[in-house]
Amino acid sequence: MFGIGFPELLLIGVVALIVIGPERMPKVARTVGAWVGRLNRYTAQVKADIDREMRLDELRNMQKTMEDSVQKYEIMAEETTQQVKQEAGELNKAVQEVADQAASNPNSQDPLAPPAVENKAS
Repeated sequence: MFGIGFPELLLIGVVALIVIGPERMPKVARTVGAWVGRLNRYTAQVKADIDREMRLDELRNMQKTMEDSVQKYEIMAEETTQQVKQEAGELNKAVQEVADQAASNPNSQDPLAPPAVENKAS
């Protein structure tokens, strides 16, 4: 982890045995082990928190992208609806004009009827 191999650990153990003494060495070793365990758990927790925040940030970005796409498609749908309504209005207006024209000239030929074709008998 820190680049400490077995020879370095052995040297640290011998120095600790000389400085602390054989009576207190087991208690100190347990205390150091507990602190190292806490440090490892804390480090793992910090890594997990960072990973969770990164995933949360990715999800937020994905949500923003989806919301932007939905908004874009809603605008496109609204524009298409307006175009269809406009075209339908123009078509209704044209039909109404033809109907009004036909009503005002009852003697004229029906503008919607196909042209009459004379049969030539030979």
